[in-house]
Parts: sequence; structure tokens; C-alpha cells
Amino acid sequence: MGNGSSDHHSFFPCLPPFQALHIVILGLDCAGKTTVLYRLRFNEFVNTVPTKGFNTEKIKVALGESRRKASFHFWDVGGQEKLRPLWRSYTRCADGIVFVVDSVDAERIEEAKTELHKITRLAENQGVPVLVVANKQDLRNSLSLAEMESSLALRELSTSTPWHLQPACAIIGEGLQEGLEKLHAMILKRRKVLRQQKKKR
Repeated sequence: MGNGSSDHHSFFPCLPPFQALHIVILGLDCAGKTTVLYRLRFNEFVNTVPTKGFNTEKIKVALGESRRKASFHFWDVGGQEKLRPLWRSYTRCADGIVFVVDSVDAERIEEAKTELHKITRLAENQGVPVLVVANKQDLRNSLSLAEMESSLALRELSTSTPWHLQPACAIIGEGLQEGLEKLHAMILKRRKVLRQQKKKR
């Protein structure tokens, strides 16, 4: 969801550690990806239409008890089937992936699982932390977290892929702050491991 500019051949250079974290927001169409982006950007609900390309925002977020600010550069990419082959262009050198799933759309949960596993299995995405946002948890007929975890087969993701399943309601922003804090912690942990591996070489 969302109305954004379109650039189907975007490739992003690997970012040095002092720059904003490169985070890609993916998921099927109508899952609530753009609602997540603009809730984080403006802290209010923004009415959106399906994204035909991508939306991008640089956002500083205060994290944890220290309220220390972290900079994120979010890329919200359209989720229509014809656009999904382009996801790979946006996840190149990503620090983290936010995968948004509609908790009410049980009929397409298998499709969401397929796309999630496909993008995380790419060689360039090995080890990239994934925040799975179980959106629309406020609705009565939403799947439970246990059902979401099972249906998305999260425990079958590569052992090198750290992940966290976060219940959320993007319209009011519930769960998004907590999810970002989890993602940020996973990214920092991964960077620490990568630094240690470089030292051993």
C-alpha cells in the first residue's frame, strides 16, 4: 500500500557503519507496508494507495530506555506479484528486512510464507536480520502469533537468519517501536559477529 515514485532498477551501495541503517520493508500487497512506514515517519495514520514502485524515508527513532536515536533509511517496496522479482534489487546490502504480513488474510498466508523464504534464502541476504510484523492484530479474526509463526514456518528459516515476530497494529502504531528495537538489536549483534570474524582472518 502507498503511493510512491517508481524506479525499477535501483541498486544501493553497501553503506558504511556510520550512515543510516538500510532497511527494506517487504510483504504482499495490502499487508500494510506503507502504513507502517508513514506511521514511523509522521506518527500518524496516512491514507495510502497501492505502491507501484517504492516509497523511501529517512527516519531517526529513539530506542530503548536511553532514548538514544538511531537513523534508519527505509525502502518500502510494492508487493504486487509483478513487482516481487525486483525486491532483490532493494535488499542488496540491506542491514535488515521488515516483512509485513496481514494477520487477517489467512487465504494468502501461504503466499506470504513462500515470498519470505524466497527472499531470505538469497545468498546476499544470508544472515540479514528479519523483523516479521504481524499487522492488524487488533482485528477480531486475526491469526494468533502462534498460528502466524507456524503458518509462516519461521523456525524453518535458515539458522543464519535471525528473526523476530512482532504483533502490531500499524494504523495506531502499536508494536512498531518494540519491533524496531528488536530489529536494531539484531543488527548490532550481527555487526559485532562480523567484526569478530574479520579480526580472526
